[in-house]
Amino acid sequence: MSTPDTRLKVCLASSELAPLAKTGGLADVSAALSAYLHDSGHDVRVLLPRYRQVESLGLDIEPVPGMANIGMRLGHDEIHYGIDRTVLPGTTLPVYLLRCPALFDRDTIYTDDHDEDLRYVLLSRAAIDMCQRMGFAPDIFSCHDWQTALIPLYLKTVFSWDQLFARTRSVLTIHNIGYQGMFPSWILDRLELGDARHHLHQDDLKDGVINFLKTGVMYADAITTVSPTYAREILGDDFGMGLNHLLRDRAGSLFGILNGVDYAEWNPETDTRIPVNYTPEDMRGKSTCKTRLMEEMGLDVDAGRPLVGIVSRLVGQKGIELVEQVVPAMLEQRDFAIAVLGSGERRYEDFFNWLKDRFPGRASYYQGFSNELAHWIEAGADMFLMPSLYEPCGLNQMYSLKYGTVPIVRETGGLADSVQQADPSTGRGTGILFRDYNAEGLYWALDRALQLYGNAALWQTIVANGMRQDFSWDTQGARYVELFEALRQTA
Repeated sequence: MSTPDTRLKVCLASSELAPLAKTGGLADVSAALSAYLHDSGHDVRVLLPRYRQVESLGLDIEPVPGMANIGMRLGHDEIHYGIDRTVLPGTTLPVYLLRCPALFDRDTIYTDDHDEDLRYVLLSRAAIDMCQRMGFAPDIFSCHDWQTALIPLYLKTVFSWDQLFARTRSVLTIHNIGYQGMFPSWILDRLELGDARHHLHQDDLKDGVINFLKTGVMYADAITTVSPTYAREILGDDFGMGLNHLLRDRAGSLFGILNGVDYAEWNPETDTRIPVNYTPEDMRGKSTCKTRLMEEMGLDVDAGRPLVGIVSRLVGQKGIELVEQVVPAMLEQRDFAIAVLGSGERRYEDFFNWLKDRFPGRASYYQGFSNELAHWIEAGADMFLMPSLYEPCGLNQMYSLKYGTVPIVRETGGLADSVQQADPSTGRGTGILFRDYNAEGLYWALDRALQLYGNAALWQTIVANGMRQDFSWDTQGARYVELFEALRQTA
């Protein structure tokens, strides 16, 4: 626990924060990292947009005195917003909400609307403005993905006059470099950079583009990404998504820190969402969870039949095209079942609906998302499939390990950092990894998993190995604190 003399002051700005607003792992990481810092005694102020969906949660929300109606001009738009305050459910972490119905009272968190850029320009500027009004001088601005990637530039230019931020350092965390926040250059006036416009990437401006994430990479004092392997991968042409040259120039300020898991939420010993709890010492409950999952998803109940689970966004990054190429043929050849939860691209949703109809009783698909069903699949499946083309970190493979559900993953990003290849000769390892992104690689991995499952003693050893892994925020959060403290020392 930090003392008043050693505690960090952190402003964390994010477009997502579980359970208030979530589309993916960004929400989980923002919430867990903030809660870890808060529980460790650090002074952390979190800012999140007050989206429409926040209203449905029944939170106790109150306006912050003196911040009820703030005006800000962004280009030709006069924006009025306020700052409200609530507490993250299940914690004592204070969360500040950026209230601006004109920009955030919409059906979805992200949109294709004409003012999508404006929404997150406001979030970035309001985070700094909020600190000014509070007289809060953060040691670190913790910025997450393109939605808050302009903060480092603003601190070094528009707000450089304010001595409140004289010792402030910025850290940009890249959760997925595939999403960069690219907008046409006509939005330039909305950024309100004044005579600091020349700090933007000039070649991009000539090409008629402003790239928010690239801007953050250029000006953040440190850049982190969500696994060590992904930090190396984005330096190359294949996964750098056009930012690899710039990232190589900044390689000395780039750090890969594997995401942690919130074991208060994901732990079969205490999980209130699954049918029966179980422990590594008494796994009988997992068999019950498997039976209940098969019943719930309309599968033939067969305790001896291997059950493969998938919980995923159904997009190209997740390797669903490989599932299309491999799983139907394997279901023809081998005796196993598959349970799928997810939504995304229409072609993949259509495929899983077809698969369910083609193999009744052995293939099941829930189109959409259900947090409870996600927990049931982690607890009830024997194996968890993540054949991703790339995966900055991934959380489901770490959940799977904790639940004794053996991951089958491609050797990339955080999957490579969190799953160790099972070795039948030694009994070591926690899952099955394949390297080449093709149908042959996935076929090999699935086939190997089914073979290992047939050796009950060896399978239980692999399961036990996985359940002993520790990816808690107590371990991973400490790495962020070390980086933040090192940056504070340079101020």
